[in-house]
Amino acid sequence: MLTGAPRSPGPPRSAGLFVAGGVVLAAGFVMIGVWVYGVYSMSAPDKPVVLGMRIDGGRVSVKGPLCPNEQADRVEVIDATTEKLLWKATGPRTPTGVRGALTLWNAADYRSASESRQPAKLPALLDVSVSDASGSGPGTVFDTAAVAKAQLPEGMYWTAYGPKTAAQIDAQLLCNGETPRPKS
Repeated sequence: MLTGAPRSPGPPRSAGLFVAGGVVLAAGFVMIGVWVYGVYSMSAPDKPVVLGMRIDGGRVSVKGPLCPNEQADRVEVIDATTEKLLWKATGPRTPTGVRGALTLWNAADYRSASESRQPAKLPALLDVSVSDASGSGPGTVFDTAAVAKAQLPEGMYWTAYGPKTAAQIDAQLLCNGETPRPKS
């Protein structure tokens, strides 16, 4: 039975559905944003893996990061401004070279090396890469004036994160499923 009571004024049912749909949509966008941030933050390293460099007078050497079971196989030096290949070598012969501590433009230290000589004046920016037998390995662009000015103690290399030892450069890598190493 219908009474003559007036109906209470209020929003029609369609407005309630519209508000509920908006809430669900907003929650969905928030969840997608949180998921994207989580995936990005877990997959993006804090810092890229870098090489170290030393310039001692006319001698230029680099240290590439390697795991204990890896050996350096190839080094390439490029003028980062012109992108011209300046020098490359494969098959380090010295024990330190096999471990990734390589003297550049010293053909006697390698099985095979290009005949190019070290430039009398190093380019302002050198792009150096060191790879293992699989062909993988990082490259780093060095400001040669900054490296030469660093005046590093023996056993230290200049990196984008300041001076580091060979062990600290190697510690950038996760080897054989180990957990991340403490940052130095």
